[in-house]
Amino acid sequence: MTDNLTSKAAELHGPVVLVDGSSYLFRAFYALPDLRSTSGHPTGAIRGVISMLRRLAKDYPNSPLAVVFDAPGKTFRDDMYDQYKANRSSMPDDLREQIAPLHEMIKAMGLPFIMIEGVEADDVIGTYAAQATASQQHTVISTGDKDMAQLVTPFVTLVNTMTETTMDAQGVVDKFGVKPEQIIDYLALMGDSVDNIPGVPKVGPKTAAKWLNQYGSLDNLMANADEIKGKIGENLRDSVEQLPLSKALTSIKCDVDLPLSLADLVPTPPNVEVLGQYYREFEFKSWLQEVEQPDDAGSAPSAEAAAQVAEVQANYDLILREADLDTWVTRLGSQELIAIDTETTSINYMDAELVGFSFAVSPGQAAYLPVAHDYPGAPTQISLAAAIAALKPILENPSIAKVGQNLKYDMSVLARYGIEIAGPIHDTMLQSYVLNSVATRHNMDALASYYLDRKTIHFEDVAGKGAKQLTFNQVPLETAGDYAAEDADVTLQLHNCLYPQLQAQPGLIRVYNEIDMPLVRILSQVERCGTLVDGRMLKQHGAELADRLHQLTQEVWALAGENFNLDSPKQLQAILYDKMGLPVLKKTPGGQPSTAEPVLVDLAQDYELPEKILTYRGLAKLKSTYADKLPLDINRDTGRIHTSYHQAVAATGRLSSSDPNLQNIPIRNAEGRRIRQAFVAPKGSVVLAADYSQIELRIMAHLSADSGLRQAFAENQDIHRATAAEVFGLAPDEVADEQRRSAKAINFGLIYGMSAFGLAKQLNISRGLAADYIERYFDRYPGVSRYMEETKALAAEQGFVETVFGRRLYLPEINAKAVPRRQAAERTAINAPMQGTAADIIKLAMIAVQQWLPDSGLDAQMIMQVHDELVFEVAEADVEALNSGVVTRMSEAAQLDVPLVVDTGVGENWDQAH
Repeated sequence: MTDNLTSKAAELHGPVVLVDGSSYLFRAFYALPDLRSTSGHPTGAIRGVISMLRRLAKDYPNSPLAVVFDAPGKTFRDDMYDQYKANRSSMPDDLREQIAPLHEMIKAMGLPFIMIEGVEADDVIGTYAAQATASQQHTVISTGDKDMAQLVTPFVTLVNTMTETTMDAQGVVDKFGVKPEQIIDYLALMGDSVDNIPGVPKVGPKTAAKWLNQYGSLDNLMANADEIKGKIGENLRDSVEQLPLSKALTSIKCDVDLPLSLADLVPTPPNVEVLGQYYREFEFKSWLQEVEQPDDAGSAPSAEAAAQVAEVQANYDLILREADLDTWVTRLGSQELIAIDTETTSINYMDAELVGFSFAVSPGQAAYLPVAHDYPGAPTQISLAAAIAALKPILENPSIAKVGQNLKYDMSVLARYGIEIAGPIHDTMLQSYVLNSVATRHNMDALASYYLDRKTIHFEDVAGKGAKQLTFNQVPLETAGDYAAEDADVTLQLHNCLYPQLQAQPGLIRVYNEIDMPLVRILSQVERCGTLVDGRMLKQHGAELADRLHQLTQEVWALAGENFNLDSPKQLQAILYDKMGLPVLKKTPGGQPSTAEPVLVDLAQDYELPEKILTYRGLAKLKSTYADKLPLDINRDTGRIHTSYHQAVAATGRLSSSDPNLQNIPIRNAEGRRIRQAFVAPKGSVVLAADYSQIELRIMAHLSADSGLRQAFAENQDIHRATAAEVFGLAPDEVADEQRRSAKAINFGLIYGMSAFGLAKQLNISRGLAADYIERYFDRYPGVSRYMEETKALAAEQGFVETVFGRRLYLPEINAKAVPRRQAAERTAINAPMQGTAADIIKLAMIAVQQWLPDSGLDAQMIMQVHDELVFEVAEADVEALNSGVVTRMSEAAQLDVPLVVDTGVGENWDQAH
């Protein structure tokens, strides 16, 4: 921020910084995640632009800084060419809503703000650039727009804060292959599809640069157009008449009538009160803290001042001597809470080798202890054995609390080295997730930016990218040390920021302390245990699937009358629509007939070929995702698959898994069940699966307080048959199977916000009949209808909904002006409390079972959690005792107004047990 910049021009002796606000506005909007305040107002573009301005103020502390935006409405270029920018889509509402507050915030920062009707920001900046060159005033243009390269002179350079690059005259040549004074001609030759500027067809950057280097200018090129051979020469000659227009459109105007001269672009004192109002409204917490805690001079600290303070406070040690390790161990042992982090060779905890440890004891006070950096010339390091011997008593000390970022990973890695982290534990990833699951991503870099306004060292910064990326043991210690120590330092600072916010919300701190954090240890144990998988069975199934896919391909070719690639949407499109003349039900954004699955499902009702394509796609996915890939995921040392469970991904609180994803293995068809049959028990043991019965419908009965639903569950009725009886006016024993199927679709459809149109489509009935079914349902279960309407109203009022246990799901779109988006948010508002409560209940069940199981004396272990199901591996002699204990604890995991029912099954494999 520019709060420390004085309005005295004499004191501002650095280069003038001109900011292309419009360029950064769009780039920030599309580059950053969909950030929103709890009230639902989009904030990503605002945060991105303000962060960039603060960064510039830090990088150019002695410079005047002005911000230029495009004015709304047409410009002189529209008068020159009525198709100028005709291809651009309308501005998204979420971006439009951020523009006015962003402008006001920039003004409140005290920065000169310039927006002139009839011209673009480029033209305003171009005019200032011309003044700068004429007066020999060094000027920096901050932009991401390539057109600005035409403004570069010995006194004008470009800087792009998003890519951290600068560009002088030589930089223009290096990037574009032409000089700054040739950029206009270069752009005219290529044209611009975004701005709808016509160029020469098929002319790209290389050809444009080649011609200009050969002929010097566009005018000379056009005069010698006959010399250019081939089709490209024809294109040039055909374009000669319109090239002067293209050149005029790409030329930045440098004689705009400006309200302020270059010398007058100096800041004024910031309006701290207005900034505070906006920071509070949009929940920019770290910025708000700055303006609410002014320095001794009575003004908020600048970005530069804040950075200087952080730099002074940062004190990172690289521990290479045992004496230094002893000092740090003593220091760690005296703390009530420490931040910890491990550096390893892999993101897979089962394969990861320890490379080093980092820890922090207070903000800015952190250290890195390397143990296995082995690049050529690496200094001697303390041995891994010595490091473990020194740190194990600290990490296993129950009196010292530990905080990490994604602590489960570190716990799993350390456990493989004989270290079981003890004492209270905290996880900043989960703190952020519980506070607001949708506000931002929950990785450390994103959290540091969002909550601390801090740009961290990224892994790619020290290890590189892509195929040439180093493993951490290959990273030189002079860069590895600061990166690793910063991880621990930032984690501690995030904890200091986030945990008090949780403590201020009784419901959220309860979810964090009683559900999410206790689950960390349990998930680590379940992951490390893994599940036994028969790789040979999967490979055999994969071979059978390959035969079936080959057979299907032959059948499809026969129906199509020719051979084609079934995996090519373009070729399939030609067969379905061009050759066979099937009706076009939906088009792609590019205007082509769609071959997406929902379209094929509709077509398959009347045509055989789309049906076979759907079967082919399903089997192909099953083969590639599971039959072929799962054997590769089997750990060579354990013979088991060790998935990774993720607590901070799904907005509703549900767990997800990866490497492999166990949540989506099909169960409704025989081929999918064959995959589950490969999940086996070792000799002498069996698989036991325990699954909540219709848990979301039971939660609906609890939340809605509907007497009919509650009675049906209390009496242990078949809920779908009971619903059918109510809707169709029959006795339960008179309900036909088809009517029960319809009732099941209604029961589950309505809790997911299904409309009459959706129900009609699913049941293949008229929309009118579907609407009649829904109306009858709500007549019989009025509490459900009341719950839905009250929930939507409450969500619109407060911006979030809650689970039974107090977990919040914020709904940024709940008051959106666009009806489809608002309706989608309303459907989420209805469903999220049920999905979220179900997720919380299964987590509480896992905690309860795992607290009992180790001391039960049973030879059993939890090996998987999938949706509403817990899966165990148990010795045959202990099946009955495990079954009883699990059912008791799962059914008692929550006290609802209807009973929780748990179904169990036992078998040699997961399919048999389910």
